[in-house]
Amino acid sequence: MRRLAFVLPVIIVALTVLMSAIFIVDERQRALVLQFGQISQVVEVPGLNFKIPFIQEVVYYDDRILSLDTAPIEVTPSDDRRLVVDAFARYRITDVVQFRQAVGVGGLRTAEDRLEAILNPQIRAVLGADGVTSNTILSADRASLMERITVQARARAIPLGLEVLDVRLKQTALPQQNLQATFARMEAERQREATDERARGEEAAQRVRAQADRTVVELVSDANREAEIIRGEADAERNRIFAEAFGQDVEFFEFYRSMTAYERALRQQNSTMVISPDSEFFEYLGGSGSGTLPSAQ
Repeated sequence: MRRLAFVLPVIIVALTVLMSAIFIVDERQRALVLQFGQISQVVEVPGLNFKIPFIQEVVYYDDRILSLDTAPIEVTPSDDRRLVVDAFARYRITDVVQFRQAVGVGGLRTAEDRLEAILNPQIRAVLGADGVTSNTILSADRASLMERITVQARARAIPLGLEVLDVRLKQTALPQQNLQATFARMEAERQREATDERARGEEAAQRVRAQADRTVVELVSDANREAEIIRGEADAERNRIFAEAFGQDVEFFEFYRSMTAYERALRQQNSTMVISPDSEFFEYLGGSGSGTLPSAQ
């Protein structure tokens, strides 16, 4: 019994030492074995591993692709229209030894602070470069700008043991203090465009009306000319017929002309005509047409 009481603590201590000497690296991780703060071993293969208990310790690092959201910052493109942008980056730890030496015990939090300190200046530098306007940033050309930011940030993140895979702009907006002025400027531009459109429309309408008026005048003029020609031809034809009729029977022509004169002069109107009874005007109103007035009248 006394022997069992001695052996049991030894077994417990041995198990404790054994358990503290074993560590497991997950397939999503890589590990560093540290001895008195110095790197003793790099474990990159998942599985069961051993370390010296109580002397060595294990620090794990994520081997997956990580994400970092940057804080919003103000940038000033070449057209001096300030914008507030924020971005996110995809990165991974490629060299755990270099990563440990760069960030120390701060780990991932310190690394992200330093990575953000790299990203923000690159965002300002690329978006504020010559030829980059706010319209460029807000258009489909922003893809090439994000690629430039990624390339420059990747080169500066190598000393941290990090590889920057991608940088994307999430939101691009105007500063709050500039919104009202920008809205007023946009409204003024829209009003100016509307005024220009109305002026161009009125000018086009005037051209159409002028062309229509000209066409009307030309059509009326042509119609009047054609009418005058037709009337002239009709009058000439009528005069020709009259002339032929006059040449065939002079007395009949004179009689016709007298009847026409009577018809026009003796219409039922409130008018009075005073004329001598023996006037030549009544030549065909007397007797049997002999040209003398009858004695009864």
